[in-house]
Amino acid sequence: MKDILDRLEERRDEARQGGGDKRIASQHSKGKLTARERIELLLDKGSFEEFDMFVEHRSTDFGMEKTKFPGDGVVTGWGTVNGRIVYLFSKDFTVFGGSLSETHAQKIIKVQDMALKARAPIIGLFDAGGARIQEGVAALGGYGEVFRRNVQASGVIPQISVIMGPCAGGDVYSPAMTDFIFMVRDTSYMFVTGPDVVKTVTNEVVTAEELGGASIHTTKSGVADGSFDNDVECLLQMRRLIDFLPSNFEAGAPSWPTLDDADRIDESLDTLIPDNPNKPYDIKELITKVADEGDFFEISTAYAKNIVTGFGRIAGATVGFVANQPMVLAGVLDSDASRKAARFVRFCDAFNIPIVTFVDVPGFLPGTAQEYGGLIKHGAKLLFAYSQCTVPLVTVITRKAFGGAYDVMASKHVGADVNYAWPTAQIAVMGAKGAVEIIFRADIGDKDAIAARTKEYEDRFLSPFVAAERGYIDDVIMPHSTRRRIARALAMLKNKHVEQPRRKHDNLPV
Repeated sequence: MKDILDRLEERRDEARQGGGDKRIASQHSKGKLTARERIELLLDKGSFEEFDMFVEHRSTDFGMEKTKFPGDGVVTGWGTVNGRIVYLFSKDFTVFGGSLSETHAQKIIKVQDMALKARAPIIGLFDAGGARIQEGVAALGGYGEVFRRNVQASGVIPQISVIMGPCAGGDVYSPAMTDFIFMVRDTSYMFVTGPDVVKTVTNEVVTAEELGGASIHTTKSGVADGSFDNDVECLLQMRRLIDFLPSNFEAGAPSWPTLDDADRIDESLDTLIPDNPNKPYDIKELITKVADEGDFFEISTAYAKNIVTGFGRIAGATVGFVANQPMVLAGVLDSDASRKAARFVRFCDAFNIPIVTFVDVPGFLPGTAQEYGGLIKHGAKLLFAYSQCTVPLVTVITRKAFGGAYDVMASKHVGADVNYAWPTAQIAVMGAKGAVEIIFRADIGDKDAIAARTKEYEDRFLSPFVAAERGYIDDVIMPHSTRRRIARALAMLKNKHVEQPRRKHDNLPV
């Protein structure tokens, strides 16, 4: 019996070695952890249970039968993060460059199916070179099976992709269908075709970083939701993110103990809005002063900075925050900001996370670049997302709410439950100057008349009370009481239930 047990331990040690010491050293020399080291950091100590440790590929083409490694380039299993169950797979770059084979795909498929049945989040750690060329269509078929399960799990369980090395070809489409993508700066890349292929086909010379590095996908393309300096920081932040997320769409937003009083007031908010209506201020200051203990996990920090999205807690329970950022483009809505916010709102709605919206928006960004880029359809995505929400929606207008952007930003008219305004709120079709120049064209040459008309317009429309008189604003609140009023509104809406018309599925303006 002892011989059998010793042999088992030998085989386990062999599997844990992946591609061997030399390749592990090469991985470390690039500033990257191994697949198993990453799992140890992500999960609670000692909680990892591995599946399919001894699986090997079955390919016999191109001499592949002579080279086999236990596990076949991916480590799969389950464990806990702060006591909550998660499933995961971690690609092992030391084995065939982490490339996907038929059996490699079957391991991922198995853990995807288990996560869906168990209604627990699934996390993919990517560090791979794409499909295993030697297996041809068998590898492509494996990709298709993984993709289909990404779609089946969408909106049922949270899916997180962490890009920790190269991620090319078919490997990029699975992360693209998950809820969140995070990258590691300088060591991770995502692209459908790599720099060499690009050069061959288009004669364009580009580096891997310029083509699909973290700096590109977090700022220009918006493909990734964030990036971190190294593997360790990235994985520790993933643990933090998971604490904000429910295990599945039925579980409800998680709640953690807090010593931060829900009735806490913050007098500094009374002076947050500058006297000059055109002077910016940082909306993140408001978010952190409203959230429990100032804890805010921002999503897509570097992309479309004119809108802020992320998770926080109020009275211990997770909420999603969406806020216009006056510090960037005056908080205007453009195509990128609309898409970013729409994606986040739809995630929150899918997983029953209440949404708090802070509004300071002067309108949609004008210009040919925006119109040619489909601003109408991108803006409609955010409008569609809010209108479709069945979760509690609490909106606070801090300053400007002009034009169609007022409607789009979780107004009462598209289904928000509780709409508050600060005394500094300005709700109108447009700013006073533009409105007066249109309404009183005949007086444009008369400065005194225009000044008088502008003052008249400001008094009549640029205040929250006109909207409040019509019931579009439920109350005009003191800024210092914002946290208390939001907490009470969310408590009141805890059991909100909305019946939707029966349909096969909606037709989102993608």
